[in-house]
Amino acid sequence: MTRPELLYGLAAAAANVLGAIAVTARATRSLKALDAMLSFAAGFLISVSLIDLFPDSIVVAGRMAPVVALIAYVLVHLTQHTIGRHFHFGEETHSVSELVSMSALVGLLMHTFVDGVAVASGLRVGPGLGTLVFIAVLLHKFPEGLAISSLFLAAGAGRRKAILAAAALGGMTILGVLLTDQLTFLRTYGLAVSAGVTLYVGASNLVPEFQDRPGLRIPLSFVGGCGLYFLARSIAPV
Repeated sequence: MTRPELLYGLAAAAANVLGAIAVTARATRSLKALDAMLSFAAGFLISVSLIDLFPDSIVVAGRMAPVVALIAYVLVHLTQHTIGRHFHFGEETHSVSELVSMSALVGLLMHTFVDGVAVASGLRVGPGLGTLVFIAVLLHKFPEGLAISSLFLAAGAGRRKAILAAAALGGMTILGVLLTDQLTFLRTYGLAVSAGVTLYVGASNLVPEFQDRPGLRIPLSFVGGCGLYFLARSIAPV
């Protein structure tokens, strides 16, 4: 285990918890820019998945890599929109049942585990790719923690339980980091899994949250996320 992997995993987990704290502390004014944040994150995630993760996964794992990426995409869809169908990246404002909040948490655990796998797999290729993947993960961790904790609050859970739900997601990210070097499958196909899940989070989770918003601010934020990716890639080449 190299030091950057664990530090990146801990930082990503902390962002989950910070999102939960923002909701439970009722810091709603700090959440007004959420749509722009989601749009920005989506641009970055889609860019890194298409330009780096997919090609590098084929180099590492060969022709099976796209198949594994597709399977990962389908599995995260099933877990988040069949098991946890109510989940969305935004503050929950309607009452929901405890079953809904728990199913959303279960659906997200696979995704957050793969966040850790993505960071560790990227660093196995090189520090440049590892840094890009870490930025991609970090950009959606705050909204993710915000969303799951607000869902728990809407289900009647207390502040402590809402924060623990976000902490559980962070813990799964750290577990993904720790297990990537230990499991042969993840050493070989970790990048492919990460490519499929990262594309899903950017294109299928985040984009639907803001695509119907009027005005130029949201599309410009999306383009800005793509632009940050290319800027970061020029600074930390892969």
